Parts: sequence; structure tokens; C-alpha cells
Amino acid sequence: MENYPGYMLSSNIPSRNKIIQFTEGLIDYMFPVVEDEKEFLRRHGSIQLLLQKQLFDILSPIAKTREMDVMDITGSYFDILEEIKNTLIKDANLILEFDPAAFSLEEVILSYPGFSAIIVHRLSHELYRLNVPLIPRMMSEWAHSKTGIDINPGATINSPFFIDHGTGVVIGETTVIGKNVKIYQGVTLGALAVRKEDAQSKRHPTIEDNVVIYAGSTILGGDTVIGHDSIIGGNTWITESVPAFSIVYHKDQTTVRDRRDFTEPINFII
Repeated sequence: MENYPGYMLSSNIPSRNKIIQFTEGLIDYMFPVVEDEKEFLRRHGSIQLLLQKQLFDILSPIAKTREMDVMDITGSYFDILEEIKNTLIKDANLILEFDPAAFSLEEVILSYPGFSAIIVHRLSHELYRLNVPLIPRMMSEWAHSKTGIDINPGATINSPFFIDHGTGVVIGETTVIGKNVKIYQGVTLGALAVRKEDAQSKRHPTIEDNVVIYAGSTILGGDTVIGHDSIIGGNTWITESVPAFSIVYHKDQTTVRDRRDFTEPINFII
């Protein structure tokens, strides 16, 4: 038999499809849309058991090559699931409170991409904290593909937290975000440099409580701290710490002229 010419993954790698199915199942379990509430409550325990079995099956191949207590990890994860849900409800309420386009909690939970990304982050972050390899990243990259929001599962994000619109948001692994923080589209919380030797160090910024970061802003560096109650204006580039209660903005000049007085020729040569 001819050797397969491509790179073959180990059989100890969990199935991507199973991880996506498990993640979707968790979301539906925490925020179910049901026609018969009594029927759902009757099946609630069996649904949890099914999800626990799915996680156990996903973790088992990895445990063959690592010292992992699959039963203990599964139990610890589901013990904290209710706390994760309560945290997410606080996130959703913050969005409802501050977004004038949001009319109900149901709308936020079911249709907001920022909230969808936060859900998957909080679910994947707990597995990251339990030292589960690979699976948290696969969950976060699935959310990235669905929402356009890239949050590394290692990022520490307190609650409540609000991502509005969200497309193009990037939040790095060692980012720390405080409470009541609001982030808009195109924001990057990243590292100053990409060096493998910095893998175990804090490479990404700290955002303290009550900070608003407007669209297109980039904040870089593990020593960079955005002080609490600050406002970061759109399209700013920050690599140094900012004191509390600051307003940071990029000042440029836009010239508006009457085109009827514009005498310079505009020539295009192709």
C-alpha cells in the first residue's frame, strides 16, 4: 500500500465534529428554546447526562497520552456550568441595558454575535483552566468562524462584558479584562511581538473596570494597562499604560471643500 502523501493526525486527537456538536449542545442546554417547559424539565437530567458522556468521550482519546483524570474533569466542568450560565445572563443584561437596538433579553441571547462569542469563550475558558489541551482552542475557533470574533480561551474576562457588532475583534491569550467593559468592532488586544520564547509570559494588555474601547483601536503589550473608567477612542494605537479616567483619541484632519472650486486635474492612466 502506498504511503499517504499528506500529514496524518494522531488517532488521539478528538473529532472536530464531536466538539462542535458538544458545544452547540451546551448552548442549547443553558439557553433552551422550548415549546413544552414541563417536558424539558422532565428531560433536563437526561440531557445533562448525555452532555457529560459526550465530554467524557471527547476527553478519553487525549487521556491516553496525558495524565488526565477524565471523570474528575467532567465532574468539575459540569459542577460550574450553572455559575457560567449566571455569568452569561449578567453579560446579556449589560448588552440589553446599553444597546438601544436591543429590545429583549431573548434577542440578545439568540441573535447577537458578540454574545455568542462570549458564550463559547466562557465555556472554553473553564476547560482551559482545567488544563484540557486543544479542545478549548477548537471551540473558540469554531466561534471565530461563526462570529468573526477571535477570543483565545486563555483570556481572563470578568463579567459583565459587552462586545458590540464584534466583527474583527481579537483578544489574545493573556489578556485580562475587568468588569463592565465594552468593546466595539475591529478592536485588537494583542502582543507587541510574536516570539515563541514569550509563550509563558504575559504578552497581552490588561483592561480595568468600566472601560469603553471604540472601533478599530489596537492595544498591545503585556505591561500595558488601561486604567479603570477610561474611554479609548476609535482607531487609536496604544502600546503604553493609560491612567484611570483617561480619554484617549486619535486626532486627524479631514478637509471638506466645494468640488465646484476644485481646479486641480484628476487624471487616471491605466
